[in-house]
Amino acid sequence: MLSLSIVEQNRKNVPRLVIGAPQGRSGKTTFTLGLLRAFARQGIAVQPFKKGPDYIDASWHTAAAGQTCRNLDCFFMNKKEICKSVFDQSIEKNITIVEGAMGLYDGLDLLGSSSTAEVAKVTQSPVLLVVDATRMTRSIAAMVMGYQHFDPDVKIVGVVLNKVARVRHEKMAREAIEEFCKIPVVGAIPKDINLSIPDRHLGLVTKGEIDETDKLLDYLADVISEHVNLDQILTLAQSAPALPRYSESVVPNFNSTEYSPKNRSYTPKIGIIQDASFSFYYPENIEALKALGAEVVPFSALIDSQLPNDLDGLYIGGGFPEVFAAQLEENGPLRREIRLAGEKGLPIYAECGGLMYLGRSIRTSSQTFEMVGLLPLDTQMETKPQGHGYTIMEANPGQLWFTEKTEIKGHEFHNSRVINLASDVKFGLNVKRGYGMDGQHDGIVYKNVFAAYNHIHALGCPEWAKGMIELAKIYSRSKWVQTETMSG
Repeated sequence: MLSLSIVEQNRKNVPRLVIGAPQGRSGKTTFTLGLLRAFARQGIAVQPFKKGPDYIDASWHTAAAGQTCRNLDCFFMNKKEICKSVFDQSIEKNITIVEGAMGLYDGLDLLGSSSTAEVAKVTQSPVLLVVDATRMTRSIAAMVMGYQHFDPDVKIVGVVLNKVARVRHEKMAREAIEEFCKIPVVGAIPKDINLSIPDRHLGLVTKGEIDETDKLLDYLADVISEHVNLDQILTLAQSAPALPRYSESVVPNFNSTEYSPKNRSYTPKIGIIQDASFSFYYPENIEALKALGAEVVPFSALIDSQLPNDLDGLYIGGGFPEVFAAQLEENGPLRREIRLAGEKGLPIYAECGGLMYLGRSIRTSSQTFEMVGLLPLDTQMETKPQGHGYTIMEANPGQLWFTEKTEIKGHEFHNSRVINLASDVKFGLNVKRGYGMDGQHDGIVYKNVFAAYNHIHALGCPEWAKGMIELAKIYSRSKWVQTETMSG
């Protein structure tokens, strides 16, 4: 265990920057990816974070940096949990990079709750501002100055100019910022149509769908290395003050007795579908299951024709099952195994894409694809989001996963809607904020299955992992009783 003096020293030695922008589509994600890969290629250990609940950007960060990206979110996490996450993941790294979301000060309300600026303030991290320089020169200084003074607790320490037209354009913008804003311009990135990643309705496409991911990331790194002063960025990151103090006891500890199953000697076996169709998982969720003693077994719904042997539980995250619907349909043997296992009482927790997979079918504008058929519903793909944003749910009685009346914070972003839902279906959640399935309910409960559009983060809802382990333990005992009865 680290001594207090070592902990204090490490807290002071967390070089870090938050990458912000005046607005979305300013180029901060492509810049961040190029920066992460450029540092990694130099042998610099860089820890990436993504502000907000986004899974897709985080997966790209992981690929670029070679280190698992974490999410920082003021809606799910309190200040101490955020600081602890940064501290824990950054101890042995040379620099920590936090990519923001939307505009720097854009949040949930007039006060900017859950904004990128809020994360910067909570962690006391300097901000590097990425500015789209299109059709601006001297005016950029006025804009940057406004961002500098809008909130005196946010410290903007440098600027990166993006989409610079020519040398004269860069010179005028650089001189104006450095003269009037008194901060350095650490890079000027030229206009380049190749500096982009294909879009889809949920934002960036998943990295697994691009054949030459590394080639693209290396190209971004080449551009950043040529047009951005990496040494200057390291120096700015090293100007960060010590991380704020926090109390260890306030942060959920999944190894504590409070969250441990009653019998820690039991090792449940939890299957997790992890492939191109189901890839939306927070690392903390899987770590929470492992910390509570679970053996986690990943497998693919696209390739594997059967479930891993002797499972005690199944976790199906979100993703893009509609994109891979034909392949999922083709894998009939696995779909049948999952349906039979669910009918026999296997605990299954499914989020968004997992919910769609467990239904009877996924319907697009032109085709219908057969799915698992465990839940009495179909899902219809639409062109616009049917649920989008942060959620607050309240747990209903009659379900086994959460204590009644528990308030569950999460998020949703789905372009599908549930149709042909059986009239006698039971819902596990009441919607207090968000949309869920119908604006009032979410979380279908069937036997030991819980399937919802709502995504949760284990730091914000540690009870989830405990519930899964307890149900897995009960299910394992039932298998043992059945085996004993049959053999007797």
